[in-house]
Order: sequence, then C-alpha cells, then structure tokens
Amino acid sequence: MSDTEGFDTSVPPSGEGCADCLDGASPGWWVHLRRCAQCGHIGCCDTSPGQHATAHHDATGHPVIQSFEPGEDWCFDYRTGGFAYGPALAPPTSHPRDQSVPGPADRIPADWQDQLH
Repeated sequence: MSDTEGFDTSVPPSGEGCADCLDGASPGWWVHLRRCAQCGHIGCCDTSPGQHATAHHDATGHPVIQSFEPGEDWCFDYRTGGFAYGPALAPPTSHPRDQSVPGPADRIPADWQDQLH
C-alpha cells in the first residue's frame, strides 16, 4: 500500500456541509465534518447522530477521511483504525470558518447534546 492509496488530490469537496444531512437524510444536522480523501464526499463525524462519513466508507470502501474542520488536517484510515498521513487535498480544506458548529444553525435541535454518540 502506498502513502497515496485512497487519496485523490484533484477532487474538490462535495460542498460545505454533510451531503447526506443536506439531502434530507435523518437527522439533518451534524457536529463535525469529515471529507472522503478519495472522492471528496463530505459526511458528518461519528459523534453526529447520522454518522454519514462512516456510512459513506461502508458503502463505497473508500478508506481515508480527512477532517473538514478549520485548522485541522488529520486523516483517519478505516483499514488500520488509526491516523493517516497523505498528500494535501484540493481546496477548500475546511468548511467556512463562520459556519456554525454544530450545523447548520437552523437545524440544530434544542436537545442536540443528548443526541450525540
């Protein structure tokens, strides 16, 4: 396995938020965002109720995600269950700094902390 296996540096992120939550998948909001290093799909983290980043991995087999949070550049490799290093991905490398966390702001339920994993 090479250091770049599971990375495609030419693919931009799919958007600024969890593609599944924004497309109507339940519950429609997230805590933190993760980016598939292979196809750019933005999904929500495993703390989020939807856990769409891991669901994307399970459905596609794409092996590596990168944090899509401002100031973070770590990657996680599902194959090893550990942190990974790889090449820089196509910009942007995070959601906008002024985007709410959790988000999107208009979908966060009052009891959101009770719904975390």
